Amino acid sequence: MSTQREKAERFQELHHGYAPLLLPNPWDQGTARVFAHLGFVALATTSAGFAATLGRLDGSVTRDEALEHAATIVEATPLPVSADLENGFADEPADVATNIGLAAATGLAGCSVEDHTGRADDPIYPEGLAADRVAAAAEAAHRGPARLVLTARAENYLHRRRDLADTIARLQSFQVAGADVLYAPGLTEIDDIRQLVASVDLPVNVLTFPGGPSVPELAAVGVKRVSVGGAFSLVALGAVAEAARELLHQGTCGWWDLAGTGRQVAHAAFTS
Repeated sequence: MSTQREKAERFQELHHGYAPLLLPNPWDQGTARVFAHLGFVALATTSAGFAATLGRLDGSVTRDEALEHAATIVEATPLPVSADLENGFADEPADVATNIGLAAATGLAGCSVEDHTGRADDPIYPEGLAADRVAAAAEAAHRGPARLVLTARAENYLHRRRDLADTIARLQSFQVAGADVLYAPGLTEIDDIRQLVASVDLPVNVLTFPGGPSVPELAAVGVKRVSVGGAFSLVALGAVAEAARELLHQGTCGWWDLAGTGRQVAHAAFTS
């Protein structure tokens, strides 16, 4: 088993390869082990996927619940794990730093912090405060024996603020503030992504979306990491709902074919 420091160093290295790092988002130990078995080389938690396991929507998980969940994902496999810590569970930079320090103690190799306030009436922090929050998070992420990889997220496009110039400016300020990876979830146009990548000097993560660029297309414009957010957990929920509807309304069991595939994967992943 690698040490936390070794995992963090490996996670950093994975952002500088020729091909983008494909980062799946498990929502429990079982899916973490399945993704590791399938050949992924690093993992990231999903706030939405984890919230769904508790019967809640995204944004409803507490700090302590998120930290406990991160620790369980870290324990599941030897792979580096980055945690989705939403907005750091705090507004003030000092409080964000405290929470990042607590996250580091779970054995993570990385974590992310958003500029989303969590408030519908005022969803995005002012740029100056957002940069100060990233600076505090970076100092906390980098101060320990394991230098965690900090991903700074500009959330404009997820909250109806389709302003590419402002998004790029925010990510540039996050770069100056000490982030290691930059991320603007919601960008789907390849020209916008190309412009973003060309405007910063750090690895850029892109979230997959229906109809968005393929991984080879993202690689061609210099994207270094691709993640799926809560999408895989929604795929699982969708499959369960379809199977349940078939049984409930048709009384048939065509879903057993997919169950057989899952059984084989589980046996292989959980006994390796």
